[in-house]
Amino acid sequence: MGAFDDAMKNAVPGGNLATPIAVAVGALILGKMFGGGAAPSPAPGRVAPPPAPSLPANPPAGSVMGGLSDLIGKLTAGGAAPQVNSWIGPGQNQPIQPGQLGGALGQSTLNELSQRTGMSQQELLNQLAAVLPQLINHLTPNGRMPTLADLEK
Repeated sequence: MGAFDDAMKNAVPGGNLATPIAVAVGALILGKMFGGGAAPSPAPGRVAPPPAPSLPANPPAGSVMGGLSDLIGKLTAGGAAPQVNSWIGPGQNQPIQPGQLGGALGQSTLNELSQRTGMSQQELLNQLAAVLPQLINHLTPNGRMPTLADLEK
C-alpha cells in the first residue's frame, strides 16, 4: 500500500476509505479541485501569506503531490498559513476552525464537495478540520513534500 493510502487510513476516523469524508479528502487532493496549481491572489488590501515550506515548484499535474501542493497553496492563501505550516513542519499540529477552513476553501469547492459526499457543508467542514491536519502531516514527512519514491512505499 502506498504512502497516500496509509496517510488516508491514519487520518480518516475508523480508517474506512469508503466514508464520505474520505471521498471529500480524495477529491481535494486527487480531484483537481483548484484548477491547475495556482493559488488564488489575496483579496485587495490583504497581505499575501508566507509560502508553505518545501513545496516543489512544478509538481506533476493530477498527482498526489500536485493536488497536495494545490491544497496547501489554497489554504495558505486563504489565511490558514500558520496552521498549514504547523501540519507540514515538526511539532504539534495547530487546529483549524471549520469556519476558517470554509473561508480558505471557498464556496464553490464546498458546494462541489457537499454534492459529491451528500454531507451538509457544516458536517463536511467539521470533519475536514479534524482530518486535514493529520493527513497533511502524514503526507509531508520531515517537513517537506513527498517524493514519488515516498508515495510508492
